[in-house]
Amino acid sequence: MPNPVLQAVESRAEEIAATAESSERLGRLDDRAAAVLRETGVIKMLQPAAHGGAEAHPAEFAEAVMGVASCDGSTGWVAGIVGVHPWEMAMADPRVQEEVWGGSTDTWIASPYAPMGVLTPTDGGYLFTGRWQFSSGTDHCDWIFLGGFMGDAEGNVAQPPESYHVILPRSDYQIVEDTWDVVGLRGTGSKDVVVDGAFVPSYRVIPFSTLLDGSAPKEAGLGNPTYHVPFTTAFPLGITSAVIGICEGALAQHLAYQRKRVQITGTKIKDDPYVLYAISEAAAEIHASRVALLDNVSRIYDAVAAGREISFGERAVSRRTQVAAAWRAVRAMDEIVARSGGNGLRMDNPIQRFWRDGHMGMVHAIHVPGAVFHVSALTELDIEPPAGPLRSMI
Repeated sequence: MPNPVLQAVESRAEEIAATAESSERLGRLDDRAAAVLRETGVIKMLQPAAHGGAEAHPAEFAEAVMGVASCDGSTGWVAGIVGVHPWEMAMADPRVQEEVWGGSTDTWIASPYAPMGVLTPTDGGYLFTGRWQFSSGTDHCDWIFLGGFMGDAEGNVAQPPESYHVILPRSDYQIVEDTWDVVGLRGTGSKDVVVDGAFVPSYRVIPFSTLLDGSAPKEAGLGNPTYHVPFTTAFPLGITSAVIGICEGALAQHLAYQRKRVQITGTKIKDDPYVLYAISEAAAEIHASRVALLDNVSRIYDAVAAGREISFGERAVSRRTQVAAAWRAVRAMDEIVARSGGNGLRMDNPIQRFWRDGHMGMVHAIHVPGAVFHVSALTELDIEPPAGPLRSMI
C-alpha cells in the first residue's frame, strides 16, 4: 500500500531542500522546514490515534524519515528523533498525554535520554536537576524527555544506578544558546538543556527498565504491534533512517553533478569506467542499507504481531543490523564524494553538506559498533553477555 506521508514528503522535496542553507546558518531547524514536517504528518506517524496520530507501521515511518533526509539531513534528523518520541509517549500515564496533546495534537517532544540528571524523591514526586547535551529540534518542542538516575534524599545517585525517563514542560527547562557549533547536522539545533530543581509529579516518570523489557506497552494496554517493537529497535530506527536518507541525498546530488562533468584530463564522467564502477557500487551499498533496515524492523514487527517475545539475542542482532546499515551507507557515500572532484566540496555544492551531515550522524552513540557487535557475537555463540555497559544499547 502507498505510504501517504512519504508521498506528501516527496511532493514537497524541493521545499525541504530549499531550507537547508537557512537551517545551517541559523543553527536550528528553519521555521519553514518545521512547518513542512508538521504539514506532511511525519512527526505524528507513531503518535497514538487517540491523540491524532497515525499509529503507522515503523517501516513506513523509516521510509518517510529517509525521504526527508534525502532532501536535507538536518530536517531528516529532527524528523527521525522527534518523530520517535510520540511512540514512547503512548506508553506514558494518560494524565501526561493529556497535558502534552490536550491543547494541540501537533505538540512536539524533545529529548535526550542520556541519564545526566538526578531525581530526588519528595512528596508526590521528585525534584529534578541536571544538564544534557544534544537536544535535537529542541527550539520547536514544548515538552521533553530527559534521562536521569534515581537519587537518595541527599540527591546522590542511588546504588545500583536505576535509569528513568522524565517528562517536563518547556517552562521547567532552559535551552542553552550557542551550545551547538559542530561540523555537520548544524541545522538540527541540538543544544544543551538545563533543569534546576524542577518538581516532577510521579506520573511523569517512566522506569527505563520497563521500556527495555517490553512491559511498558503491556501495562499501558496498547494493542498495536508498533508499540511492542523493542525500544532498542524503535528508538535507533529514526536516527539510522536519517543517516541512510542523507547518503541517498548525497548520491542523488553526486549523480546530478556528474552527468555533465568533464574532468581536468578532458574525460567526461560518462566515459570514465572507474568512476562509473564506483557510482554503481555505492548505489548498491546504499540501497542494501535501506533494505536491511526496513527488513529488520519489519521482521521484528511481524514477530510481536504474532504475539512472540523478542529475545535479548534477537535484539542484539537487530541492533547489529542497524549499526552495520549506517556504516555501510556512509562508507559508500565516501566513495562517491572522493570522486566528486574539488568542486564537489565547494560550500555552494549540496554534496558537501550531505557528506558532513552523514559523518556527524555516525558519531551518535547508537552507531558505535564496538559493544553492539561484541554482544551480538557472544549471543550467537550462546554466551550470556555480562551485565553492565555492554548491554546498555541493546
